[in-house]
Amino acid sequence: MDLSKVTLEIFSKLEQQWLSHCENIAKKTRVLSIDGGGTTGIVSGAALIHLEDQIRLKIGDPNARIADFFDIIAGTGIGALLAAMLTADDGSGRPLYSARDAVAFVANKNSELFRCGGGFLLRRRRRFSGTSMEKALKEAFKRDDGKVLTLKDTCKPLLVPCFDLRSSAPFVFSRADASESPSFDFELWKVCRATSATPGLFKPFNLTSTDGKTSCCAIDGGLVMNNPTAAAVTHVLHNKRDFPTVNSVEDLLVLSLGNGQLSGGSPGGRKLRHSGECSTSSVVDIVLDGVSENVDQMLGNAFCWNRTDYVRIQGNGIVGPRTEEDVLEERGVESLPFGGKRLLTETNGQRIESFVQRLVASGKSSLPPSPCKDSVVSPLVNGR
Repeated sequence: MDLSKVTLEIFSKLEQQWLSHCENIAKKTRVLSIDGGGTTGIVSGAALIHLEDQIRLKIGDPNARIADFFDIIAGTGIGALLAAMLTADDGSGRPLYSARDAVAFVANKNSELFRCGGGFLLRRRRRFSGTSMEKALKEAFKRDDGKVLTLKDTCKPLLVPCFDLRSSAPFVFSRADASESPSFDFELWKVCRATSATPGLFKPFNLTSTDGKTSCCAIDGGLVMNNPTAAAVTHVLHNKRDFPTVNSVEDLLVLSLGNGQLSGGSPGGRKLRHSGECSTSSVVDIVLDGVSENVDQMLGNAFCWNRTDYVRIQGNGIVGPRTEEDVLEERGVESLPFGGKRLLTETNGQRIESFVQRLVASGKSSLPPSPCKDSVVSPLVNGR
């Protein structure tokens, strides 16, 4: 047998496998998901800034944005505000905010977004001012030309959940629905206000679509989808108009950003009454943590064949005030297929850097920008 011929055949097959692997990376649809929970968004904020900085470093473009390399961005609560700011169209098809600008806005406007309402000292729990938050959100989503942005005014598909008290069911705002019918197009500031209406902290928020035909009495989307990753993955798998090449999770590359554990890392870290029972004020936090962890566990199982296609960044062990460095230097945690978690050797920062390598290798997103406002849309046959 000719040894050189055998060697050539072996290397030819290896080359084909390598090219096939590179082709598969290029075909993957990129999903970015940002959790709700809390009022600062320090974990997701630090991760987003580092993510965008690494993208710019890898491709050598100081003007690159996160939206350039993701095909859909989802968010809940404070995560929805960041997601909407990252995808908001500046009028030329480019994102209105960089990651650093978006995080800075949340930090600088935090006292307005979460200002305690008058007379809260007379109540057992504080309540935030909806009017103050609405003023800040309107400022965030109004362009210099006076245009008030809606779901259709996003440079990439956006997904934001809330819970509708009228239908007693989750309600998901999406650019896909908004582009189909004005009955599902809502102003972005209202979308962010709706998904942030945490019971006990904000009153339910009533909103209507731009044509006035669809209404919703919304409370915090975190109660059902605090971690919107599963909703984003499901949306991509079933939305063949925007994602025609996606057939299974094998076609996806997913980055999920948490916002830290609200209820504490252990039972002793939660707010307890003297009787040892969980206080009412901690119940919502426990629900939000539980929803996020369950989704992480499910996604971990779905991607167990290739965990590099699903990366979860969470602030698990940080206690007290947090900085960007604290978040990035903390060691990562990964859900195991049959329950439990394991502590990784890589830090959160290193995991983001590894993810960016795959992200950049797949190239910029080829999805179209904001849908044309003047195009004729066909009526929906089966509702949403």
